[in-house]
Amino acid sequence: MPNAKVLSEKQAVVDALVERIKASSAGVLVDYKGITVEEDTALRTEMRKDNVHYTVVKNTLVRRALDKMELSGLDHVLNGTTSLATAEEDPIAPFRILNDYSKKLGDRFNIKAAYMEGKILDENEIAEMASLPSKSALYSKVLGTMIAPITGLAVCLGQILEQKGGSIEAPAAEEAPAEA
Repeated sequence: MPNAKVLSEKQAVVDALVERIKASSAGVLVDYKGITVEEDTALRTEMRKDNVHYTVVKNTLVRRALDKMELSGLDHVLNGTTSLATAEEDPIAPFRILNDYSKKLGDRFNIKAAYMEGKILDENEIAEMASLPSKSALYSKVLGTMIAPITGLAVCLGQILEQKGGSIEAPAAEEAPAEA
């Protein structure tokens, strides 16, 4: 039987995992067996750029944390090597990055399962999430869509003004005489 100190340390790890999962909008469990140190370093660097928290986890401890979060449907994938990627800001980032690495590394790196906002995702939903553009790219598209009508109106008004013989440039302001 383990001593009280070891049990309290493991409980602290489980509690930290529970807090991490609560704070995250999405998480992905990965089987990473056989990847090299260089590949792992490159993956972690890319994860950090997108503010994704990526760590290797013990199956038993993450199982307990997921059970506390009522995500026990993921228990069946918690065997072998397991790492957990969570995101607080951009929920699509871990899906996109890990899917790219899964394609690059083949059988040595596979997505086991994922959750988003407390819901366990199936393989099709994981693939859909991975195919979405990043959050900043989506914002750019929305902004472009919002600005397009205004830009079109400005171009149209400019062409009408030119046809009528006017100029698009602002008239020079006349200088007022200086008062002494």
